[in-house]
Amino acid sequence: MGDHPFYNILMYSHDTYGLGHIRRTLAIAGHLRSPSTNILVLTGSPIAGRFSLPENVDFVRIPGMIKKTNDEYHSLSIRIDPEHALTIRKSIISATAKSFQPDLFIVDKEPLGLKREVLPVLKWFKNHSPRTRTVLGLRDIMDDRDTVRRDWENKDVYRHLAELYSEIWVYGRRDIYDAAVEYNIPEPIRRKMHFTGYLPRQVAPDRVRRKTRKKFRVPAADRMIVVTTGGGGDGFKMMDSYLSMLEKQPLTKVASVLITGPFMPRQQRRHLARRARYLKIKVLPFYPRMEEMFGAADLVVSMGGYNTICEILSQQTPCLIVPRDTPRREQLLRAEAFKKRRLVDYIPLRELAPEHLRNKVETMLKTLPDYRRAIAGFELDGIDTIKARLSHFRSAGP
Repeated sequence: MGDHPFYNILMYSHDTYGLGHIRRTLAIAGHLRSPSTNILVLTGSPIAGRFSLPENVDFVRIPGMIKKTNDEYHSLSIRIDPEHALTIRKSIISATAKSFQPDLFIVDKEPLGLKREVLPVLKWFKNHSPRTRTVLGLRDIMDDRDTVRRDWENKDVYRHLAELYSEIWVYGRRDIYDAAVEYNIPEPIRRKMHFTGYLPRQVAPDRVRRKTRKKFRVPAADRMIVVTTGGGGDGFKMMDSYLSMLEKQPLTKVASVLITGPFMPRQQRRHLARRARYLKIKVLPFYPRMEEMFGAADLVVSMGGYNTICEILSQQTPCLIVPRDTPRREQLLRAEAFKKRRLVDYIPLRELAPEHLRNKVETMLKTLPDYRRAIAGFELDGIDTIKARLSHFRSAGP
């Protein structure tokens, strides 16, 4: 390593379910790529191939795993025992890391990887390739403090963070949620932490916004509401409540588009599509350029995942969040923190009912300029910080 003309970045995204990790990873990759940089993404996402990859970025697909309980995983597609699937994943990760010889290895969210599958590679870099910088990238909020502390103590994560990682990047702001304090990070590890700020996404130009509204036949004088559940695995209740609200009484001069997410069970998708047809509402399972959809919307109703919120705020579109609070409380904590700054409003998933939803939607439609002003003053500067760290690595040498 070192004699190749390119700077090689390897990114790991375990992707058991949902779209969040792969979308965050590809967004970072898209911003870090350059003519002198190669980026290779290791992912278990079954739909990684549906996203258009930026130039100089490629991915290696490892067999998908799906979470059954907090610590139990099953193979997603191939019918093999979970231990066998993990062995295959480990060997692909290991072979890729050793032959790609990255200058930088970025691990998304799981410090040791799914079921500790990244631990051998981290140890290998330390012993055989000490010039490879290793970075753990964490979203702003992982879960409530007690859960994360307990989990990290049980898995001996604190020791591994101290010994095996060069830096920890938190893709958020300390004044919104201070992970160092909340997760009880010891002082020596805190010195390696960088709060990058939130990660911006591509912004849809005005002509594309107009084109998207035209594509979905939204008259210029009408409002457009986009309802999305991210991956969609647990999004049925939100979509069901939204349609029930409109079945009782449609919203005046409002066009709605529903994006269920590719992981919503097929019967649920069909059920929603049947009801939506009567209301003349378009239902899609997946839309590869969500920034265009969010940019075209006047209001987004969505679950509260990290990526979705960053994507919506990048377009400066107001949004009503319906955060889940199981199996993690992360979405609810984020919605509370962002509401305090008037960036979003929210309804907890367990309190969701058609009437409650109507009240929130109608109130937000009347006060859109207030939300837009608050969002315009909220900087998404995470990529600038990451690029600064990268140029520091490159200029500092091994």
